[in-house]
Amino acid sequence: MRKAVVSLGFLVVVALVGFLALTSPSAYRLLRSDSSIGLSTPAEPNLPPNPENGRVMFFAGGCTSCHATPNQDDKLRLGGGYALKSPFGTFHVPNISPHQRDGIGSWSTSDFIRAMREGVSPDGRHYYPSFPYASYQRMSREDLADLFAFMKTLPAVEGKAPDHELPFPFNIRRGVGLWKLAFLDGHSFTPDSSKSASWNRGAYLVNGPGHCAECHSERNFAGAIIEDRRFAGGPDPEGRGAVPNITPHRTGIGGWTEADLVTLLTTGETPNFDTVGGPMGSVVRNTAQLPEADRQAMAEYLLSLPQKQGYVAPKP
Repeated sequence: MRKAVVSLGFLVVVALVGFLALTSPSAYRLLRSDSSIGLSTPAEPNLPPNPENGRVMFFAGGCTSCHATPNQDDKLRLGGGYALKSPFGTFHVPNISPHQRDGIGSWSTSDFIRAMREGVSPDGRHYYPSFPYASYQRMSREDLADLFAFMKTLPAVEGKAPDHELPFPFNIRRGVGLWKLAFLDGHSFTPDSSKSASWNRGAYLVNGPGHCAECHSERNFAGAIIEDRRFAGGPDPEGRGAVPNITPHRTGIGGWTEADLVTLLTTGETPNFDTVGGPMGSVVRNTAQLPEADRQAMAEYLLSLPQKQGYVAPKP
């Protein structure tokens, strides 16, 4: 009996050590650090940052949609606090203003790039993937450095968001390390040489900073995007109905022209004279700030996607 107890205790210790090793942010970097992914390369680019390009990345990423302080009109005050409800609990969006104590004002550029591409805080903790770094990892280090430079020009906002409200086991942040090993590939965007420059620009904006698939896709039991359902719509993660299909299927944007999509991304108007609202209304307020050529590139890319049947909500 004693021998069995000792053996069981040994197995528990081995399992605990294995869990701690595999869920470490350092373990993810070690396992993903190869030349094809690039995590082993220096985090900071050599060129000086370009805040004007950073401004484009900022609005492409829709940073104000989640991080603007609620109940005030200045959407560039990024004090956070928005309560993002999900099947895993409620996430409270953090302060990302350049406040030295409560925001990201004390971060270095490499801190910011690692957070955006690996989902790791400067003090070495995993961020939950409600922060869509699975999409932001596609962004180049240069664009991320430019984005950070622009964000440092915004107002510093005092105050921190409340802690997340997550039930067990989702409140064990360390477990996110296993999620990353399963679903975070570490690859940045690779242009398709067979496509036009504008198509590649659209693909980059949609899949990287725009993180469009994060809302417009169904997810598996672990909250990761189901690849063959990417862009085909899905249940609203906050439980407010469904998010539409944005592939050129008849159940999505089939029959739309590039001009129709550009209009949507500029004014929010659809071809049937409706106007988008809710979270998409916030998205449009951001995409309207982009150069016209970028909205055209996004439209070109979206209309080139494979057609997929849209999400059908289960009957009650």
